Amino acid sequence: MAQDKLKLIPLGGLGEFGMNCMALRWQDDIIVIDAGLMFPEDELLGVDIVVPDISYLTENRDKVRGIVLTHGHEDHIGGLPWILSELNVPVYGTEFTLAFVEGKLEEHELLDDAELNEILPGHKVTLGPFSILPIRVTHSLVDCVALAIYTPVGIVLHTGDFKVDLSPTDGRPFDLQAFAELGKQGVLALLQDSTNVDRRGYTPSERAVRPRLDEIFGQTKKKLFFSCFSSSIHRLRLAMDLAAEHGRKVAIIGRSLDNATEIAQDLGYLDPAPGLLIHPGQIKDFPPEKLCIMISGTQGEPMSALSRAAVNNHKFARIDAGDTVLMSSRVIPGNEKSIYRVIDHLERRDAKVIYDDGTAGLIHVSGHASQEELRLMINLVRPKFFIPIHGDYRHLKRHVELASSMGMVEQAILMEDGEVLELDSTSAVKTGEVTVGRVCIDSGGAASDVVEDLVIRDRRHLSEDGIVLPIIAINKGTGKLENLPEIVMRGMAVPEEGLIAEARQVVQRTLDGSSSEEKADYGVVKEKIRTDLKRFIQKSMSRRPLIMPVILEI
Repeated sequence: MAQDKLKLIPLGGLGEFGMNCMALRWQDDIIVIDAGLMFPEDELLGVDIVVPDISYLTENRDKVRGIVLTHGHEDHIGGLPWILSELNVPVYGTEFTLAFVEGKLEEHELLDDAELNEILPGHKVTLGPFSILPIRVTHSLVDCVALAIYTPVGIVLHTGDFKVDLSPTDGRPFDLQAFAELGKQGVLALLQDSTNVDRRGYTPSERAVRPRLDEIFGQTKKKLFFSCFSSSIHRLRLAMDLAAEHGRKVAIIGRSLDNATEIAQDLGYLDPAPGLLIHPGQIKDFPPEKLCIMISGTQGEPMSALSRAAVNNHKFARIDAGDTVLMSSRVIPGNEKSIYRVIDHLERRDAKVIYDDGTAGLIHVSGHASQEELRLMINLVRPKFFIPIHGDYRHLKRHVELASSMGMVEQAILMEDGEVLELDSTSAVKTGEVTVGRVCIDSGGAASDVVEDLVIRDRRHLSEDGIVLPIIAINKGTGKLENLPEIVMRGMAVPEEGLIAEARQVVQRTLDGSSSEEKADYGVVKEKIRTDLKRFIQKSMSRRPLIMPVILEI
């Protein structure tokens, strides 16, 4: 039967970084892997987050059996509040991932209605016709899994984000054995993380940064400000261990860091020595050389603790001359401007800034597999079909080339968001497309905060050409003008005073030329004024501002 095919449908994450979301469908059952967000590019003015368009899921809401999460990074769980507010289905994830999800759902007042189910590496969970086996992988976050999905046509392996780290700081290494076992059973399709496909060799272990960090801790004479991604639990653990060895107390500053360290301590991933942690209010009670201050804001986010401390605007974190600020993270493409702005402010305060500029030694390692690890994974599982996921188009294309060059894969398939791939035990064919796209959200993250394309277009229009408000006061009784129209211009450089007077005349002429019937219909009047004024401004100034006539009844 034509029905008996497995459908793979990427809804986000193939062709961009972030928004990772993949649907698998067998007949009338759908499962979703990950529900991520993406941070907006500069041209999306005023938009805070971007999430995938889930029209396909809402159209098939009775078929969706659940969302399974690979790990707790924003680009994999950040879209959950938006998706669950539209489609309340069970969510499955490891203990640490769900702890992050709980905080997120609580913030959006969705936690009471959510059904969260914990999964354990090595223990299968069944959703409709799908049997899902989570497998321990290593990444820059803890408690991450790949998902081996047993379907009626064969095993589909989704790696999630991973690197092969055999000596992570939490003592829970990458499970090579489980992947080798899958290889013996036979894998139909491998969906593999493409983030670092450009990088040769192997990604170093999380422990590899220890010698250089140890050196920095030893050389720092005054306060040491340590900044990394709040979710990098391995790095935080390392920094706490080094602080204890070098006799420094640790203060934690920044909401995201506070939350992450609290969750990690509750779940046993962080175990600071007794008396090591102090409250930020106690910083002033210790000499500078006895302090390590962990602070959030490694990407120069405008309201983050580090950005505020850099301009001396933080209650507890005061950066003085001679202090060291260590930014143990990479510069994410697109954030360069804001990061260098913070570094400039820190340099003005005469702090020593150490960041990942290629000269600072190994102060950060990636959480994603480089080329040799990607090859290793393909070699271990020997899939029939190979589909790269997570990355821009160029990453996916290189990944297809890498997999094809190994000669182990029957077919490497380049897919993009929205394409439907139909699989059975012998073939993989693209058969069509579903609606995908991005939904822009302002601040709240709830469905009500969606920003339409039209709004973004208006914002861009305003930012480039300004706004003109013709204000007309009309006498309610007589229908006559009370006085000459007022013209308010904002965001426009008006060359001379005469222009506004001329614009008022244009509006006056439009009104004089309108019949009493037209004047009685404010909609028509507004449109006539807009058209005439637009023509006049374009002719005299070569600008196209947003024109919004306002009619006041007196």
